[in-house]
Formats: sequence, structure tokens, C-alpha cells
Amino acid sequence: MSIDLAEIRRLEELAFRGWPALESRDVAGWRLRFSGGYTKRANSINALGPDAQVDLPTIAALERPYPMPTWRLTPLAPAAVGPLLEARGYRTIERSLVQVCPLNGRFAADPDVALLPRPSPAWIEAFSTWSPVKPEHRDTMRRMLTAIAAPAAFALVEREGRPMAMAIGAVDGDHMGLFDVLVMPHARRQGWAHRVTETLYAWAQTQSARFAYRQVVATNEAALPLYEAQGFRTVYAYEYRVPSRVPAAP
Repeated sequence: MSIDLAEIRRLEELAFRGWPALESRDVAGWRLRFSGGYTKRANSINALGPDAQVDLPTIAALERPYPMPTWRLTPLAPAAVGPLLEARGYRTIERSLVQVCPLNGRFAADPDVALLPRPSPAWIEAFSTWSPVKPEHRDTMRRMLTAIAAPAAFALVEREGRPMAMAIGAVDGDHMGLFDVLVMPHARRQGWAHRVTETLYAWAQTQSARFAYRQVVATNEAALPLYEAQGFRTVYAYEYRVPSRVPAAP
């Protein structure tokens, strides 16, 4: 896989804004994101470029604000950080892919998919129940969802009052971020992931988006064929590193 650092930087910034943390700090070439522990992505340490500072005092300072620090290492991360984290007892827990798809007019909206400009109480209740979201994280989740900048679309399909599928699209410039595609267990294998996502792509094109991007766990074998068929290609991968125990200060 060829690496285009400029494209990675752009996609990283789009994703930071598309799935906003409640608080962010830039320190020594790293972005620290905080959201009360809800989702790894919004509570992680992220390199802004290969020139980010890497030494033990800096590593310790970046870890300090987190009860259990999580490093999200993309190709922007300096090569030296991996061995340093390994020496401090970190392990890899998950590898994810960032993929991009051109939006070229071939996607059509499904009339059964409702698109909301903001998450309704029904949308929030369905997501909280089926994602699921722990009770202690629900207020944080609501705050993060309402912080997504317009234009955004919250897709929801219901049948006889039961939620079937949902997802989020957030347009920023010529890209739409696709987040949290969720098909409920009672609605699986009925084509709802296909219909919900393509409705969002069609909507994004009305907002002048020319591309969609998504982040997906690399082992999600159920989802990968669908997105490959839609035209997504992998641009880069990233991984999460977490400590086996709270790291000691150097």
C-alpha cells in the first residue's frame, strides 16, 4: 500500500471534525482527544505528523491526563514511538482501515430511509439501546452527536415502530464521513446496510460531496465486502495501543 502523507493528514483532520471529541489539545506535535471515555477514537493520543516529539518525558506528559492512555498510531506517527510504547508495556488491541469511495452519481436514495438533520429522541434511544451505549456514557454521546457540524444527516429506518438500521453522514468540503452504521439483529441480512449507506451517499452528493470516507475494524469481515462493492479503497491503516497497566513515569 503506497503512503501519501498529505492525503492521510487531510483524512485525519476530516475525521477529527466529523467525529468530534468534547475537548482536544495539541501538544508537541500530538493531538490529545478527550470525551469522558466514550469511544477509543475520541479518547486517544494521535500524531499530527512524523516530526511529532518522541522522548520519554514527552511520552509521559502525553499519558498523564488519561486514566488509561490509548495511543492511536497512524502512518503519521514517528517510527520511534512504537518501540518506546512496547518498552513501556503497551500492546496492540485493534487495527482499523481508513477507506475512501468516489461519489459519482450512481447511488440512489431509498424512500424508506429517513434522514434527520439532528438526532431525534427516537434515533438516540435506538442507538443507545442497540450500539449499545453504557448509561454512564449516554450524556457524552448526546453531546458529541450534537457537536457534529452541519451539514449532517442521521439516517434511521423503522418498521412498525421498531428500529431496523441507522447511520450518520457528515459532510465537510468535498468529503462525507460515514459513521456508526448499525443494523439491528432482527433486521440483518435484509439489505439495510446497503440501503442506508447509499441513501447517505446520494444525500451527500446534494451537498456537493465527491467522496465518502469511513473507518472500519480490519477484522470486520461482514462489512468489508459491502463497502468493496460500493467502491471503497483502503488509503491507510491505524492501530490502537493500550498499556497492560498504567505506565510508570520515567
